[in-house]
Amino acid sequence: MHKNVIFLFLMTYILSTCSNSPDPCNIILIMADDMGYGDLACYGSKDLQTPNLDAMALKGIKFLDYHSSGAVCSPTRAALMTGRYQQRSGIEGVVTAARHRIGGLSPNEVTLSDIASSEGYRTAMFGKWHLGYDTAHFPVKNGFDVFNGFVSGNIDYHSHIDQTGHYDWWDGTDSLFEEGYLTDLITEKAVAFIDNNANEQFFLYLAHGAPHYPYQGRLDKADRIVNGKVPVVGTRKDRAGAYIEMIQALDDGVGRVLAALERNNLSEKTFVFFCSDNGATPNVGSNGILRGAKSTLWEGGHRVPAIAYWPEKIESGINDDLILSMDLLPTIAQLIGIDSKNYTLPDGIDFSQQLFNPSTLPERTVYWRFNKFTAARKENWKYIKNKDQEYLFNLKTDLQEQNNLKDSEPEIFNILRNSMRDWEEEMSQYKYFTGR
Repeated sequence: MHKNVIFLFLMTYILSTCSNSPDPCNIILIMADDMGYGDLACYGSKDLQTPNLDAMALKGIKFLDYHSSGAVCSPTRAALMTGRYQQRSGIEGVVTAARHRIGGLSPNEVTLSDIASSEGYRTAMFGKWHLGYDTAHFPVKNGFDVFNGFVSGNIDYHSHIDQTGHYDWWDGTDSLFEEGYLTDLITEKAVAFIDNNANEQFFLYLAHGAPHYPYQGRLDKADRIVNGKVPVVGTRKDRAGAYIEMIQALDDGVGRVLAALERNNLSEKTFVFFCSDNGATPNVGSNGILRGAKSTLWEGGHRVPAIAYWPEKIESGINDDLILSMDLLPTIAQLIGIDSKNYTLPDGIDFSQQLFNPSTLPERTVYWRFNKFTAARKENWKYIKNKDQEYLFNLKTDLQEQNNLKDSEPEIFNILRNSMRDWEEEMSQYKYFTGR
């Protein structure tokens, strides 16, 4: 279905009615890359100093049960942009630099940036896209007015070369040579955008590369050269030290963005949401007490940090609702003045009222699938299948997923197992990158 048809279909079902949320606001969405549930001080890290994100969590809302829609980069980003399970837009796995140079997120998809543009918002993205290497699938073909960033899974933080030896930094659809440490460069673009658009409503998406490998701090040398050898994770021996420096640089950047809002008298007019795209890489980052890591569907693969921040608009607190990346589209649509209650296409739900007048979210079952894993979650119950092994966990009493209850709770086990199969049958109509 053509994008214009889908968009008209969506808008037919949108009601511009009054809600309990404030007037339409600016939106800043900040996404870290491979940051685990235990990688921030406010989530229990003893090794990291993250004062700006910690302050956001203290003054805003810290989410304890927020999940990436995927266990790796591309799927989560597809779900985030479309408000739908990533399978529906054809991106279940990683869009790799080596194998998927053609294809990606279709320009016919209705994206979060499309919706913001439809309301007259100035839209910009700085950082990691990872939803297509062909310029036909770039952010500026998917609703963004401005794009400076990279389209692969990771680039050298200094030379901006991807894992296949290609230079990967863009202005719109044009390759652009710019110097600078990746995290700081993304921050500088964001701050300039805020300064230059202080009198307009805007949607700003900051998709950081940190703390994804290669593990490089600000003072490290470039490891990759065009058409040369590409040390995938970098050459620095002290990866733990580099990882700390990378997250601290990201936290510095968050502080600079918040300072730009304050300087332009925009703090009370701007909703800021921070999250990660999936769990931390094993043996480098921290997923806290959670089992598993990136690329798995144990909780460590998809339960990640998330913080909502809006001074004078939302009260500080803790939120323990089950929320996924795909829920951000209908939620942000509501915040910019579009009531998404009657959307029929997105799988995500609007959780905006949880920011102002917390209430009970609709009961639902949510699903994940990646490689040999499948998982379904309803309330505190989680069904998971890994290859031929099946499990049922009560996350309320067993967040570490150690006590398999499939035999002692057969009714719940079978309900979730059958629900998982029904969802997979529904998704079988879509063709997608399985990636890796």
